[in-house]
Amino acid sequence: MTLAVCFGGLALCAFAVLLLYGRELRRMAAWLRMRDERSNGRLTTEMPGPGFAAMARAVNEALDAADVERQQAAAEHRQFQRDLASLSHDIRTPLMGASGYVALATDEPDAVRRAHYLEAARTRLADMEGLLNALFAYARANDPDAELDLRPVVVLPALAGVLAGQFPAFEERGWEPAVRFADEAFTVEADAEALVRMFENLVSNALRYGTSAPAIVQEGRTVVFSNTVTDPEALDASRLFQRFYRADVARARGGAGLGLAVVSSLATAQGIEVAASLEGDVLAITLEFPAAL
Repeated sequence: MTLAVCFGGLALCAFAVLLLYGRELRRMAAWLRMRDERSNGRLTTEMPGPGFAAMARAVNEALDAADVERQQAAAEHRQFQRDLASLSHDIRTPLMGASGYVALATDEPDAVRRAHYLEAARTRLADMEGLLNALFAYARANDPDAELDLRPVVVLPALAGVLAGQFPAFEERGWEPAVRFADEAFTVEADAEALVRMFENLVSNALRYGTSAPAIVQEGRTVVFSNTVTDPEALDASRLFQRFYRADVARARGGAGLGLAVVSSLATAQGIEVAASLEGDVLAITLEFPAAL
């Protein structure tokens, strides 16, 4: 057998193998194009050898990951629909209450009782406004196109401004927040407006659900907000930052369940780690700021 014949035979064999490889690749491509995304079917190979087997495994792993992601997205969508229904009810309740009180005031000849009904209507409209403001704040905090202006911010003055704004609420309860900063010049890279919003929500959360004045302590790169709560067993600290999460005691006191979700979203956007813990009846929310550059 001549060398030319040998080379010719090898070339013919190689050509045949290429044809088989091409056919197998086309079959795999066709299977992927025609695959129903709801199907549990997985890619198989009809060609021997580790190469095609490795390709099939990689494709199936990607399909499995996509299926898990799709299922999670579907579950989150269903939860979001339930959350919206709950929020819709929470908004409709004060609106209907306000409407009822206005109707009573309209038909009430006694000026004192009429003023009482109108004040009750204003209170319920204020509750509804608070819910809508919380929803708007959450939407802004989760806007992917929002740009934060990160620059050095001295934390204590920003916090002091928030506490001063809540002075009437603290005075009404007879509370005096305990603020202890190891470093009064503690400075972080943050968006000043976003940081103030976080502090406002944390302080408001303590005022709404706490049973004592909050303690706010700074050590190193962390700032911890802590306060006692009425019913610690009703709280799930691992869920406090979830959108619309409210324990039964929180639901009874109103609110949209978005304040701490806003804190979490703004913290993530600024590289701040936020965590909640519950020890006895003391709820602690920790903000850990990234190391200074």
